[in-house]
Amino acid sequence: MKDKKHYIYIIAAALIFSTGCKKYLEHAPDMRTEVNSVDKVGELLVSAYPKANYIAFAESASDNAEDKGEGVGDEDKPYVDPYYWRDVDDKEEDTPTFYWNSSYEAIAAANQALEAIEQDPDNADYLPYKGEALVARAYAHFMLAVFYAKNYEPGGDNSSPGIPYVTKPETVVFGQYTRGTVESTYEQIEKDLLEGLPLIKNSVYGVSKYHFNIKAANAFAARFYLFKGEYDKVIQYASNIMPGGDWKANLRPWNGRYATITSDEMQATFTKATENPTLMLIETASLWARTVDPRYGFGQKVNTQSFVTPNVTGARFAHRIYSYGVPHYTLLKWKEHFVRTSANATIGFPYTIVPVFTVDEALMNRAEAYAQTGNLEAALADINTFASTRITNYNANTHAVTLAKIASFYDKIKDPKEGVIQTILDFKKIEFVQEGVRWFDILRHRLPVEHNIIDINGNETFIRLEPDDLRRVFQMPKEVEKSGIELNPR
Repeated sequence: MKDKKHYIYIIAAALIFSTGCKKYLEHAPDMRTEVNSVDKVGELLVSAYPKANYIAFAESASDNAEDKGEGVGDEDKPYVDPYYWRDVDDKEEDTPTFYWNSSYEAIAAANQALEAIEQDPDNADYLPYKGEALVARAYAHFMLAVFYAKNYEPGGDNSSPGIPYVTKPETVVFGQYTRGTVESTYEQIEKDLLEGLPLIKNSVYGVSKYHFNIKAANAFAARFYLFKGEYDKVIQYASNIMPGGDWKANLRPWNGRYATITSDEMQATFTKATENPTLMLIETASLWARTVDPRYGFGQKVNTQSFVTPNVTGARFAHRIYSYGVPHYTLLKWKEHFVRTSANATIGFPYTIVPVFTVDEALMNRAEAYAQTGNLEAALADINTFASTRITNYNANTHAVTLAKIASFYDKIKDPKEGVIQTILDFKKIEFVQEGVRWFDILRHRLPVEHNIIDINGNETFIRLEPDDLRRVFQMPKEVEKSGIELNPR
């Protein structure tokens, strides 16, 4: 392949940073000056994943967060503003702007790799990396669409603005971009996903769970088609993850091994690549792992609703809940990885490893797809497989979820299909506390969110985010206007 010096201008720089652009252009980040071999393309694709964490703002905006009271816990902006559904004017770690920036940096790396591959189109050794680059580019754009554009409406009007879909390395300062529509954005995501997925080959990776391996790519496809409302495809791609059907052995063992390990072991275990439930991990620059006592977060009410009050099984989930002092609760899912600036330095950068795709989510996504297509028997089978690893001393005769139990537990829901879907959503709400996944279901199902507010005198009032509230779409950085992009309406 002919050597070529590449100067990338990442859209993040064009849309985020208003200063220092010329200096930025003078340096090719992440060894991108000359990408002229299969090995270098593989190395470059390590950067094709958003090195940012969406959990703080997604979780704080959801109904898995609550106000614990005046003077109770830290009040950092990445958690406070999203709780009130206010735009976050901070650009640091764990903010919407930081995630936007990191996502477009990831897209730029994927585009650089694809351009390098195009220079040597007959080299079959590039194909697995082409697959990874395409799926990674699709994933980053998909997550941007989820957070910064209106939710896709299956069979509805998707003509509202999407997000800039970038398919070429950037070469100019402040290039002009268009958002397209939600529909066109999803069409491009689907194109990249379907082209890239068949090319992925696990054997090219050192540790496959830090890349789009085959199972992770199928989990992404299942989530994508769940958003699109194409439920037969959700079933297809989710089923590809466990072709032998051995889901139970690969779910998180909350009522098994996790119930007996120490708190230190729990904190070290959840994000290990060796855990069967984990399909893909992303290393994110984030303070999330050290956020143990925020004022707005996992508190007494959420703990009681999720882990104390019996659910539709007639029992409670076996998750071990830890406390840093009431009302601060945690499941110890997160362990900070602190990277020092040098061997002898006392300063450095905190990172949180995030399992962005898991067997657990994929199974419950398939369960919902079965329910949506009217196959309630298959949906219940998946629900009960899920519950069997979560209920203490699980006994199918006692704890199995049935249509009768659902009708009794959700007595206001008369449609069995709706009852099964509600069960799935409730189980996912509990399972993914402190992971931000609940926000996805809130968007897809147009669920209202209610937050309590406790004033200095202890008086409690409530605010509510309705399904059509414009604030359900996070705001893009103000600097995008310099590239011809209109901000989201408020």
